[in-house]
Amino acid sequence: RWVLSLECNGSRNLMNALRRAVEVDFKDKDKQKSQGLYLLTTGIPDQETHTISAYVAEACGGCDLQLHVCLFSVTKGTDSSGIIPACYADPRETANAFKEIVQAGNGRFHWFGETGIFESDDITSIISEMEKAKNYSQKCVFLVESLKQRS
Repeated sequence: RWVLSLECNGSRNLMNALRRAVEVDFKDKDKQKSQGLYLLTTGIPDQETHTISAYVAEACGGCDLQLHVCLFSVTKGTDSSGIIPACYADPRETANAFKEIVQAGNGRFHWFGETGIFESDDITSIISEMEKAKNYSQKCVFLVESLKQRS
């Protein structure tokens, strides 16, 4: 019930949020078997991507901590209240920045909006597995057919 009383607020100061999460909330991260940190965001961080990526790589290195990002794109160039963000980047630039950060954190990237899913590492993996299964099935059919022709 306490979740219902929370209000959305914050900033794009991703470094402060990551430091808080990693250095305070995950201080015993090396003693844990597997942990994931999920960033839910609607825009690009204020800091440089390479700076954040370097920090994420260091924070996630040596333990099983992964950073996953869920990017929600609202109407292009505005936030949900119609205000143009202070630090503007187009949706593709924003997605590319977070994909780089996610790679540094050995995590997964998901990008969606009001109209649906734009990109998702999980969906890409599922489609890849389905393609492999289809190719394997076609090879099996070919093998069975060639065996039938020999008989």
